[in-house]
Amino acid sequence: MTNPCLICAGDVGDVELGRVRVWESDLWRVSTSLIAPISGFSYVEPKRHIPYITDLDGIEATTLGTVLSSTSRVIKTITGAEFVFVNVFGQRIAHLHFNLAPHVSGGPLRGGAGMLDASAPPLPADDLEGSPRKSAGSST
Repeated sequence: MTNPCLICAGDVGDVELGRVRVWESDLWRVSTSLIAPISGFSYVEPKRHIPYITDLDGIEATTLGTVLSSTSRVIKTITGAEFVFVNVFGQRIAHLHFNLAPHVSGGPLRGGAGMLDASAPPLPADDLEGSPRKSAGSST
């Protein structure tokens, strides 16, 4: 690989990213942050270098749901969370990884509108041809 990828580096990359591997299979790897402000904040990532979710295919695509579900269940049990937020951003490290953040009542995490920057301009999704909102039944 010409471009070093911290996630592909496995345990070595974990040191730099401040996390530790807690589970792995032939295809997937799960690590938990040692530095996140949320206890139990974890990552699920394919071992094979897959840059973005739009590049996901093959056996990783068919096993993703099972891995996310079982990992979220374990995190929920261990942390006592009500539920686990699962996010994919990918703008900092171009290796597909899912952020799993346990949410406890009264904790610092918020879902829905709380994830948006209130000072940012509105998204133009309704004006874009083929946008999910437009395609979902809006006739205008």
